[in-house]
Amino acid sequence: QVQLVESGGGLVQAGGSLRLSCVASGRIFNIKNMGWYRQAPGKQRELVASITDGGSTNYADSVKGRFTISRDNAKNRMYLQMNSLKPEDTAVYYCNARLVIVPLEYDYWGQGTQVTVSS
Repeated sequence: QVQLVESGGGLVQAGGSLRLSCVASGRIFNIKNMGWYRQAPGKQRELVASITDGGSTNYADSVKGRFTISRDNAKNRMYLQMNSLKPEDTAVYYCNARLVIVPLEYDYWGQGTQVTVSS
């Protein structure tokens, strides 16, 4: 069974840091683009950061300079280092990946991990 599982969320004070992890498991041939999304209560899900299989990254303006996305292709893992956290970063964070499960490709989502930043 192919799945994405996030971990690393929690409660942190403003100015603190958290590191999110996402691991893909199952009969996966390859992973293309990966990304972190978040959804705050009453708001739409938004892209936080993305990374290609070649390592090119993209960030939402609201997190540039504070968050860093990375991946370990050998371990099918992706990370999000979040520094200088603000209360407005509070949301459920979701992992997304484009998985190659031969002969097709599929978009998968994790179940989400809660990040709460207190002021």
